[in-house]
Amino acid sequence: MVKPRPRKTERGIIPQTIYDEAAKKVIDENRSIRSVAKNYGMCHVTLTRYVRSLRQNEKRRVGYNPHNRVFDEEREKQLVQYCKTSVDLYFGLTTKDLRKLVFQFATMNNLKFPEKWKESELASEDWLIAFMRRNPSLTLRTPQATSLNRAMNFNKVNVGKFFDNLASVMDRFHFEPQNTYNVDETGITTVQKPSKVIAKKGTKQVGSITSQERGTLVTMCLAVNAVGNTIPPMFIFPRLKFQQYFIRDGPVGCTGSGNKSGWMQEAEFLQFTKHFVKHSKPSENNRVLLLMDNHSSHISIPVIDFCKTNFVTILTFPPHTSHKLQPLDRGVFGPFKKYFNDGLDQWMRSHPGKRITIYDLPS
Repeated sequence: MVKPRPRKTERGIIPQTIYDEAAKKVIDENRSIRSVAKNYGMCHVTLTRYVRSLRQNEKRRVGYNPHNRVFDEEREKQLVQYCKTSVDLYFGLTTKDLRKLVFQFATMNNLKFPEKWKESELASEDWLIAFMRRNPSLTLRTPQATSLNRAMNFNKVNVGKFFDNLASVMDRFHFEPQNTYNVDETGITTVQKPSKVIAKKGTKQVGSITSQERGTLVTMCLAVNAVGNTIPPMFIFPRLKFQQYFIRDGPVGCTGSGNKSGWMQEAEFLQFTKHFVKHSKPSENNRVLLLMDNHSSHISIPVIDFCKTNFVTILTFPPHTSHKLQPLDRGVFGPFKKYFNDGLDQWMRSHPGKRITIYDLPS
């Protein structure tokens, strides 16, 4: 397939509506084709063919038409739809998969295609580039690893039950947006993912300073309501004994805890729940809805009892569906991680020769 080349003239780009207007002047006003073509800045030969087709009630077409195309528009739409459907089913096609599929599709339909395709039984890379250019609704993305459990549990029945339960508690208690919270955890480390930098063209490898080779994980637990207001976060450090100076430069009102792993556990989530009630101030006449995943650390009996006595209604997402239903996962933690990495980059530039510690992360 011939590679596309930049257009050097404007020949053949006059829209059909202009040809209709010019042809009308020739036919209705009995003007010469050359004079009309000159006035409209178009080729008189093209206008001649157009007027002839109009008089003979034939199909009219102007401009350049694609030639040597392997697939017509209908078959190409089928390929586009197949690519989109494959992604929705978590089995997206790689570029090589698509090229192989295209070769098989062309062979099955007895279509004419370049002989070079037969050597590797793949469509050429030039065809793939042209295909992607013709269909801007497709793009090349790196997929997020999704376990089989997540793929199978995110279905209409499970999601439907969750929204039925949500509608039920909303009808019963009439939660206001400012009293509807989502809580989740995310991990932050002392080693950032460096941002892109401007470098000399042709350089094969560009370095950027990080604090160390492997980072230390600190868990941050955050609750955000439907209005966008946040409860001060809680930080869980990989330390057996928490000290108040761990969060001395953290956000106002934040709290912290520590355990061997630095992950969320039952005791830490109960502590966060008390912290949440302290700031959200629920009451019998001002109940609060808390949406969260159903991890074992979140739904322990002490947590459920504490929420029940403090007018906090808990609604959990179905298992293995938080990647689609969790608002914080979908729209908050992604941008947060980007700004967090930028902040670590700035810290490293402002403190040359120093390493980031876990006690610097809350700041």
